[in-house]
Amino acid sequence: MNKVLRYVYAAYALLIFILLFLICFPFFLIPILFPKLFRLTGIINRIWAHLFFSLIFIPYKNEYRFRPDRSRQYVFCPNHFSYFDIPTMGLNKVNSVFVGKSDMEKIPIFGFMYRKLHITVDRESLKSRYTTLIRSREALAEGKNLVIFPEGGIITKNVPEMARFKDGAFRVAIEQQIAVVPVTIAYNWIILPDESFMPVRHLMKVIYHEPIDTTGMTLDDLGKLKSTTFRVIQEELKQQKRNENQ
Repeated sequence: MNKVLRYVYAAYALLIFILLFLICFPFFLIPILFPKLFRLTGIINRIWAHLFFSLIFIPYKNEYRFRPDRSRQYVFCPNHFSYFDIPTMGLNKVNSVFVGKSDMEKIPIFGFMYRKLHITVDRESLKSRYTTLIRSREALAEGKNLVIFPEGGIITKNVPEMARFKDGAFRVAIEQQIAVVPVTIAYNWIILPDESFMPVRHLMKVIYHEPIDTTGMTLDDLGKLKSTTFRVIQEELKQQKRNENQ
């Protein structure tokens, strides 16, 4: 019976996700048609994410260990273990656009919105990776904040140990002198594991760590910036796992 209820819950969660997106879609057309209103993308994402997690009865907590400054820009770098990570980052109170896999473009209607408002990348294509780097630079030059999953996808086989970080997020942050914010998504690997589309109810917790200032950094500092960001997130993941096991 428990398995049957989980199937029902999964179907309900998917239905809520689709219905909320269809309701929000006309509002997404505003920043699509009027690109200067790009900040609306973050606002709509936040409303959608709040409603989604509330209606599927998943409690959530955003913990900011710094006070976001509206006069600054940020590149948010979260760990990535679950398909829930993208809507989870929609809860971020700092309006941001995503850099995500081009596979998202194949989803009917959603793919159109994602392609128009966010930045997609085919990591198997060198040309696509280069184009994404250019578009990320342009987005930052336009005053946007970015969310980039530095693992490059759901890759790790040993959750909650992260996979090796790729360079892209840190390269654009250094080139544009934008602060990097390590983000720990603590329990999504429990709520919706990569191999499952059967969510379970559990506290969703997101920790936004102190920004790492890139002022004065050059590309020679890329490795250090990447390793520092990795260490901050991984240590927090270990601490949250210890808390979970207590």
